[in-house]
Amino acid sequence: MNTLEAFNQALFLMINATPSTPVWQIDMARMIADYVIYLVPLSLIAIWVFGAERQREAAVRALCVTLLALGLNQIVGLVWPHPRPFVIGIGHTFLEHAPDSSFPSDHGTIFASVALTLLLGGVRRYGVAILLAGLAVAWARVFVGVHFPLDMAGAVAMACVTFLLIAPLWRVGGAMMTRGLVTVYRKLLAWPIGRGWLSS
Repeated sequence: MNTLEAFNQALFLMINATPSTPVWQIDMARMIADYVIYLVPLSLIAIWVFGAERQREAAVRALCVTLLALGLNQIVGLVWPHPRPFVIGIGHTFLEHAPDSSFPSDHGTIFASVALTLLLGGVRRYGVAILLAGLAVAWARVFVGVHFPLDMAGAVAMACVTFLLIAPLWRVGGAMMTRGLVTVYRKLLAWPIGRGWLSS
């Protein structure tokens, strides 16, 4: 474990910005680290509103995988709290963050869970977009000093484990859950659907 942690810290220091880093790079990384996450809910909403039944089912499944993965992240953080770089005085920090457990990264988990589920569900365009955005966010959050690289690797592992945990449950009730949500959606938004503004 000591060797792995040493590698983790060394890799972090290679990526982490320093006071000599151009300000525009730090500002760009801070924007990516903070705001690109909003692409995820916007994408899921777009898939639901404009997508076909199979795409909607993938979006609902992605949401389920993500919520379970985030819950498991909380358990991991309680059982094995891992300090963030600034808590142990490593590198430089350019983004305010609570000194909670860093492993696995919640941001990384969200992107990995959604991208994995969409790609395996055949929603390739959105899946690739979320994957690329997630890579940018993973880099940015290490660059500004709030995460270690292995926090992001842990997020990918958590997404994969959670996808596998959800799989048997989804085979039993996933389609039924999606149909129920579609029914509610059609009732609540009947007016714009009837005018062709939204997909039915």
